[in-house]
Amino acid sequence: MDGAARGDDLGTTERVLTLLGLLQRRRVWTGPELAERLGVTPRTVRRDVERLRALGYPVHAALGVGGGYQLGPGRDLPPLLLDDEEAIATAVSLLAGAGGAVAGAGEAALRALTKLDQVLPTRLRHQVRALSHAVDFFEGGRAPVDPEVVMALARACRDEVEVGFAYASPGSEPRQRRVEPYRVVASARRWYLFAHDLDRDDWRSFRVDRMSEVAARTWHFHPRPAPDAAAYVQEGVASRVYAHQARFLVRASAETVRRQIPATAAVVRARGDGLCELVSGSDSLDFVLMHVVLLGHDFEVLDPPELRERCRALAERLLAAGGS
Repeated sequence: MDGAARGDDLGTTERVLTLLGLLQRRRVWTGPELAERLGVTPRTVRRDVERLRALGYPVHAALGVGGGYQLGPGRDLPPLLLDDEEAIATAVSLLAGAGGAVAGAGEAALRALTKLDQVLPTRLRHQVRALSHAVDFFEGGRAPVDPEVVMALARACRDEVEVGFAYASPGSEPRQRRVEPYRVVASARRWYLFAHDLDRDDWRSFRVDRMSEVAARTWHFHPRPAPDAAAYVQEGVASRVYAHQARFLVRASAETVRRQIPATAAVVRARGDGLCELVSGSDSLDFVLMHVVLLGHDFEVLDPPELRERCRALAERLLAAGGS
């Protein structure tokens, strides 16, 4: 291919992208309007519209008064063209969603923000960082974390590179950790990193707000078979971090019980026949027992065996409190 042909191809590509940007900016354009904006003939506009259709963009054309070219909805979401201001606004909005301002949108917002971050020019990253400091949340928001730390962890998960950081467990000094990151998981209140701890050769979940000195390394890793990240983190938050773990068979559906108890307080698994298994943890067996009692359903203690004795003792205490 000679230089002239390559120049024609590049000109066509740029023109088609410009046409796409125009169609995304306004609802309807007439052929002459587009031709004038692009500096081409209406016939060239028609050819470029066909190129967009071949790429999967549903461009509709209508004749008569009020007619023209219109970009319609398709079966799949095609790539969008954003100018600088639109890209900044989108990134800041995604930061707000990832931070918990939009209920249930945290992980989806983080995935979208990671994709946007991959193509965002450096000049815009500085503006997004500055604007993100102006975004705050109240009541129900997650524990505050540095958005850049969350983004660094998400990028490391995407790129499959090791991460090092200092981690402060409760009551202890920060210690250096080295992990293979797999997923960033958002709960109603906190961000967690689900990762394989290389020094302990086991799966771990880490609270992002307890991390410092987070740095992605250059060493790539091959993903190993992993448990479900969200389920692992939820079980850890609701059970494994406590001194005592308890299992109950509850005579109610899993859907009913999940509406009654936060996901951070218990893991609820369907057992069929309108039953469910509830797994929870606490530093006091009496405390977790009373929570299950207050759900208002018949239940049976599965584990630990000593909890059955606590049931009897609590029943006698309640009977005595009722008096005559």
